Amino acid sequence: MALLERVGTLLRANLNDLIEKAEDPEKLLKQLVLDMENQLMQVKTQVAIAIADQHVLDKKRKEHEDAVAEWKRKAELAVKKSADDLARGALERSLSSEQMAKGFAQQLEDQKAEAETLKNALRKLEQKLQETRSRCEMMIAQHRRARVVGNAHNAQQAVERKDHAASLTKMRGRIVGAEAANAATSELMSGESLEDKFAVLEREEQIDALLKDLKELHAPRA
Repeated sequence: MALLERVGTLLRANLNDLIEKAEDPEKLLKQLVLDMENQLMQVKTQVAIAIADQHVLDKKRKEHEDAVAEWKRKAELAVKKSADDLARGALERSLSSEQMAKGFAQQLEDQKAEAETLKNALRKLEQKLQETRSRCEMMIAQHRRARVVGNAHNAQQAVERKDHAASLTKMRGRIVGAEAANAATSELMSGESLEDKFAVLEREEQIDALLKDLKELHAPRA
């Protein structure tokens, strides 16, 4: 049966191998789930048909078995009435009904076997479908989690770059201010006091420290 062959192909599918070879594993699993759901519906339909046919065959078998008993009863009645011709006719009909009953009995056994095969295929396909659904849901969750982590990492890097730029701007402002103050102090050097001279030295030391910090901030990071 072509249907069972298709189901067998789906059941033999190795999910790990398919996932490793697929360019888009999530898309592949979703399509596989759809294919399995479609095959599952077809198998369910065939199981229902097989069971219905089984009941029909069983009914036919019983009808012919009842006919065998009825024609034997009539043959016995004919013998009692010394109607041998009628008895022979009844026995002929009884044998014919018996053959039909055996034929339907054999068909019934074959139909039961086919129905059982379909039921087993249905159970296995349902298990495989559940497994594939679970794998698909897990992969989707992993994909979404990876995307969230990636977005968070990118956002963190953007914040760090922004903070770094702000620190540089602030440092440059402090240096410019210090240099301006130093220039103004230099213009007044002619009449400066001892305290003023030390203030100039301290200012220059401050500028040197700021410049050192700025260079360290600009230095390549490991």
